[in-house]
Amino acid sequence: MIRVPVQNPDGSPAMPTKASRVRRWVKQGKATEHWNDAGLYYVRLVAEPSGRETQKITVGCDPGKKYAGIAVQSAKLTLYTAHLVLPFDRVKERLGSAVIKQGKIIKNVRGRALQRRARRGRRINRKVPFNQRAHRQKRFDNRTKKGKLSPSIRASREMEIRVITELSKVFPISKIVYELVKADVDLTSGRKGARSGKGFSPVMAGQYFCVEKLKSIAPVKTIYGWQKNGNGTSQIRKYLGLTKIQDKKAQTPESHAVDGIALAATEFIRFGIIPRMNKDIYTWKGSVNITQSVFRVITRPAYFRRALHFDNAEKGGIHKRKGGTITPFYVRYGDKVIAEKAGKTYIGWVGGFADAKAKNISVYDVNWKRIGQFSPKKVKLIRRSNKLCVV
Repeated sequence: MIRVPVQNPDGSPAMPTKASRVRRWVKQGKATEHWNDAGLYYVRLVAEPSGRETQKITVGCDPGKKYAGIAVQSAKLTLYTAHLVLPFDRVKERLGSAVIKQGKIIKNVRGRALQRRARRGRRINRKVPFNQRAHRQKRFDNRTKKGKLSPSIRASREMEIRVITELSKVFPISKIVYELVKADVDLTSGRKGARSGKGFSPVMAGQYFCVEKLKSIAPVKTIYGWQKNGNGTSQIRKYLGLTKIQDKKAQTPESHAVDGIALAATEFIRFGIIPRMNKDIYTWKGSVNITQSVFRVITRPAYFRRALHFDNAEKGGIHKRKGGTITPFYVRYGDKVIAEKAGKTYIGWVGGFADAKAKNISVYDVNWKRIGQFSPKKVKLIRRSNKLCVV
């Protein structure tokens, strides 16, 4: 039942087809094989097809704080599902924040703001008068910009946009269905999540930012997950017979991808009234077929971006280089590789290397847990980094 995406010779998406037909096309030289950044195998036709008619294909996106679910659905088949591990916590941690518990700082992360403050302290000589210090003029007024998103929320929403953009290159998407949550702040009570309509919520601002960006791909329909009268995500999911588990960390279709399927299915079914002579009936209209599909777990590599240097200086006041993607070898951080050790092979991503004497490459799995250190001779490149880890 699994379908393979197809592209026209000019790169525009065509309707997906059966795997047996794709194998025949490739064998006969009628199509070429490719992989996209969302972990999808697809083919591109060599000659112009007989027609370019497409059917309705919908993408459902169930966003979250730490995880998101995405699904591609047609009336007859489920074409693709994905579980996204969003970079919310990692971005928030690396920007720098103190974790306070019972009045005591139990964790203090040296982030971007603290690094900037430390550099300013080393650069400015406070023993001289203020008008003689090495201050620079401000480049812009950062107090007047409205609607600024926090980096952690922006990174999460941009990851969803990135994946849906990749899907739009191989599927002829007709509509995107995006779930919204009501998470504003009640200024009178100070409670988050109170549905007062007052105050500003970064969560909702991030959702509206994502919706506006997705409109450049395809028309977007928004649905509130808590809606009643059969239109809520949970009610649609139950009608379709999809089971959702409580473990949000589980990297399975039942954790978040099923909500993406339910959202995408709203373009083919709906709960409404059927008029009758004696009494109107509330029931489901339309039909959609849920099938087995390709499932992918997608994360972002967790290596450090290029920073100026480490905060603490070594002997002689030298600040060691920090971050970046270069290595002394032919691979770079984030590259997907296959490594061999003790007769076993592993597939992962380059995340570091040992000192110059050891000359070992560190390979990590999709959750950025180190698999092991391997000799460069036993590491072969699969593909260059695209800033996504897909399994």
